[in-house]
Amino acid sequence: MNESDYNSLDGGALDIDVNKGEIDHTGAFSSLPVRALTGALFVVAIVGCCLWHPMAFLVLFAAFTGLCTWEFTTIINAGLHLQVNRMITTVAAVYFFFAMFQFVSFMEGAGIFIPFVLTVMYLLISELYLPGFRKIENWAFAFMALLYIALPMSMLNVLAFIGVGKDADIVYTYILTLSIFIFLWTSDTGAYLIGSKFGRHRLFPSISPKKSWEGSIGGGALAIVASQIIAIWSHDFNAESEWRNRLLWAGLAIIVVVFGTWGDLVESRLKRKLGVKDSGHILPGHGGWLDRFDSALMAIPAAVIYIYLV
Repeated sequence: MNESDYNSLDGGALDIDVNKGEIDHTGAFSSLPVRALTGALFVVAIVGCCLWHPMAFLVLFAAFTGLCTWEFTTIINAGLHLQVNRMITTVAAVYFFFAMFQFVSFMEGAGIFIPFVLTVMYLLISELYLPGFRKIENWAFAFMALLYIALPMSMLNVLAFIGVGKDADIVYTYILTLSIFIFLWTSDTGAYLIGSKFGRHRLFPSISPKKSWEGSIGGGALAIVASQIIAIWSHDFNAESEWRNRLLWAGLAIIVVVFGTWGDLVESRLKRKLGVKDSGHILPGHGGWLDRFDSALMAIPAAVIYIYLV
């Protein structure tokens, strides 16, 4: 295959319609009971580790960061016939998560990021000595993995550790981290229930034919309800009044739902371009790890920005 053949791969030939050309890799695992069991175990893992101990949070989400990065680089290499260094990119992503954990929890100096910088330099330099002519594309997608996956996932540490008291002592708190996923889960549930029954108007038919405006609004409404339940027990926004606390929690739910929907659409567009239905098949009935975190990759940084602005 010559260079012009490679270039043609990015010209739309792989932009496959899900109703015509995509293969359902979930196959026999797509039954509702299997999907429900897998989803329940996923929820238990996240909730349990967040509640248990900060080190459990660290290990779990560092692992998720690595798994999502590995899947991303795998489907990129297969779909676009590239040679992105999966191992080094994944190591860099996982280390960045650990470095952010150290930086925000123990107030480590910026030197904690030096190994990450060295890894990025290695990705650039090593490519010069490898065969092939698509070095720029390899660089681009390696760095996209770090920006698209490692950076947002690492920002969970910003939500997990906050300063309290006059001296702003840093303490671990699980509520803000868990709230992101609770809002995403309730939004997905509401969107499915409302969308399957009342969905008539397509939200983004060119990318995700099954999403509807009715489902999205229903999912958002259920997430707001969840936010008001959380607001009864949580005052992490340090609002001066109860009504403002409830308003801020509702605002966070809306931000998470809106940006989570965009995150889902971004990954859907990527998969359609690559001609795959799922990023992997390791989770029965749910596809891959990246499929489980696509919404969070946009919702997490948006939530951090929201919290800092309010």
